[in-house]
Amino acid sequence: MATPTQQTYIPSKVIQTEYPLIDNDPHFKRVIGYARTSDYVHGVTAAAAGPGLLYTMERFAPSQVGRGGFAQAMRLTGVVGAIGGFLYFYQRSILRFYGMSENAREIEMDMREMVAKVKAGEPLYGESKLTPHMQGVAARQSRYAALFTSVLPWFNFVNHNQHGVDTAKYYRQAEKELEAERAGQ
Repeated sequence: MATPTQQTYIPSKVIQTEYPLIDNDPHFKRVIGYARTSDYVHGVTAAAAGPGLLYTMERFAPSQVGRGGFAQAMRLTGVVGAIGGFLYFYQRSILRFYGMSENAREIEMDMREMVAKVKAGEPLYGESKLTPHMQGVAARQSRYAALFTSVLPWFNFVNHNQHGVDTAKYYRQAEKELEAERAGQ
């Protein structure tokens, strides 16, 4: 008996947003790489807010926790603040991929990156060691996952080709650029 084929690609729903969709399931490295300075500033500010507020409260209304108690509380607050600051930083960056905030800079960076990959003959979204079926499973699990980050942080670490955008635009742009280079010679 033959093994039934499994559907590996299920088209994703496109959320209507004010700005264009770049990628509905960007790889973790792309999200970090496309982050703006303002994302870093907001993340660091959020990370420092917890320890800063705890220290301020301790100065105005001492907790009288005894020897070493405040240091432990500061360490815990620092760790929780650092995790929260990173998640806030990540959220701000990935929402631009989804088109939920202004993303003109990211659209330009995406076009340059993908056109360069087309010209180099590389796969657009990297190579994966997973089977196409498992790539589809991974894509379905992490697509638009950042919208649920406050409940369950979930990141995409898998290279796959299911990103909710028409990749033909990258090939058309690469053809235009190659034609322009040939005409300029």
